[in-house]
Amino acid sequence: MDLLTLRDNYLQQRIMLCFNGPISRSLIEEIGHALRNYLNSQSAAPSAAMDVFAVYIEMTQNIRHYARRQGYDEHTATATLAVARDPRGHYQVSAGNLVEAADGRRLVETVEQLASLDSAALKQAYKRQLRRPREDDKSGAGLGLIDMARKSSQPLTASLQALPSGLSFFSLTATI
Repeated sequence: MDLLTLRDNYLQQRIMLCFNGPISRSLIEEIGHALRNYLNSQSAAPSAAMDVFAVYIEMTQNIRHYARRQGYDEHTATATLAVARDPRGHYQVSAGNLVEAADGRRLVETVEQLASLDSAALKQAYKRQLRRPREDDKSGAGLGLIDMARKSSQPLTASLQALPSGLSFFSLTATI
């Protein structure tokens, strides 16, 4: 492994925190503490720091819950996470994981629909979702996804890449 090249790539892409591997509840907490400490040390605005932390928690918990629902083994139940700053100073929280192709397509479609909404429409969608019975939302992509879209300063972006295994890699980015 060429650690210097990896470091240079992280610096070039302004990555502050990165993780790749199996994700557990305790690991989510530990990375969350590290993220919070880093944001505090960088004197991030308290509202931005809270939003970055909330989006990180939502993304990682969604990945963990999805992998458990699917019964994925430790190798398949991995997450890739990166928190970076774009050139304008916005925080970018990105997370990705292996998904069933059909689930990934539905997620990308949902993210694209949310991306087309303005803040008033996102607020209405959030209120509608709050009133829906929980069992109506089989995908697991409901209130939390809308909340991430509301916290984002730009529309959420998502991508899906098919893999030879038949699974796909879903990735989501929120800019705060």
